[in-house]
Amino acid sequence: MYKISKLKNGLNLITIPLVGTKAITALVLLPIGSRYENRKISGVSHFVEHMMFKGTLKRPSAIDLTRELESVGADFNAFTGKEYTGYYVKIDSAKQELAFDLLSDMLFNSKMDEVEMKKEKGVIVEELRMYEDNPSMFINLMFDRLLFGDCPLGWDEGGSATTVNGLDRQELWDYYKSAYEPQNMTLVVSGNIDQKKLKKLVEKYYAEQKNIKSKDKRTKSTFDKYTFPASVSKLADRVIAQERKVDQAHLILGFPGFDHNHKHRHALGLMSYILGGGMSSRLFIEVREKRGLAYMINSGNGTFRDTGMSYVRAGLDPARLPEALGVIQDELKKMAENGVTEQELRDAKNSVAGRLALSMEESSAQAEWYAKQFWFMKTIETPAQMLQKIRKVTLKEVQTVAKKVINFDLMRLAVIGPVKKEDVIKMI
Repeated sequence: MYKISKLKNGLNLITIPLVGTKAITALVLLPIGSRYENRKISGVSHFVEHMMFKGTLKRPSAIDLTRELESVGADFNAFTGKEYTGYYVKIDSAKQELAFDLLSDMLFNSKMDEVEMKKEKGVIVEELRMYEDNPSMFINLMFDRLLFGDCPLGWDEGGSATTVNGLDRQELWDYYKSAYEPQNMTLVVSGNIDQKKLKKLVEKYYAEQKNIKSKDKRTKSTFDKYTFPASVSKLADRVIAQERKVDQAHLILGFPGFDHNHKHRHALGLMSYILGGGMSSRLFIEVREKRGLAYMINSGNGTFRDTGMSYVRAGLDPARLPEALGVIQDELKKMAENGVTEQELRDAKNSVAGRLALSMEESSAQAEWYAKQFWFMKTIETPAQMLQKIRKVTLKEVQTVAKKVINFDLMRLAVIGPVKKEDVIKMI
């Protein structure tokens, strides 16, 4: 069972003891991401994440950091999203002090060396270009831009070549210091935990860290809330197409969705799973199995603190794009008009339960689960508690949600392929 405590400096600690593993995962998650930025510093959260690995006062270079972890076979990395930034080390529990030492050193003592910063600008710009050159990745950014417009939710989490190259060391340092405080962190430790040893390590590496007095603090609430426009925009404003000479067209068709804590979020999740969550889903059968229109076809949802999205994505032969769009829209209309069957709902609940059970076998998955629950949910739910709520979802609730979300007046469509926007509009 998990346990939550708070250090005197405000740092939150969550422990999740697990049996049957020799590993331990230490994850620090901050409720700060790209939507907390303005246009001038777009990409700074991601940039700071990169710089965490470029040297500290104790470990001056990137090699000093990575060599220690790799020498003991540790798994380590970091990630930046629109609403969070995380750093983790998964390691043999016998070597766990290294994980706590190194994470603390990175988070509180990074140098943000100006020479390293200038070099890293080139690395990050190449990362952005890599995503842009890959249609299956870039289509996600196109859809975000289309759905949310010119605001942080619609921008690339990594910024742009212009904003990245425009950042100076002081801006990076100020952002780092305004966000990376103990009171703005949750340390989650899961796996083979020795409580006495853990207490000593947390006190040694985290309890004495200080919060910095800053006028420009960034906390979980310092972002601009987003509300979808009340008026319905014309179709031409809800379609975007990037004409490229590629062998496979990529599309995302979607609608405004729900926030993290919406009362119908589980019903929407089950609806999306039935629509395109597996090889027995409606879209997989109709688009791929019956007609051979696409190799990749699925559906899903994205949630944020104040809003969300529901979408269908596919990769297919450009010549068959009109037919595929027709089938996808037909299946969405059927879902909105008729809902789902008892068998579909029962199977979806069982499948979600089975997949969740498998995913929770890893200490790293457990750590991320509870960290995100802590920062984004009104109350923490264990996987078992969440499944109880999923089990209670009714056919009527799914149909109500389907009718609410699948609104073609609010539909957005992003396409990459050898096709013009005006031709895409004619297809729908």
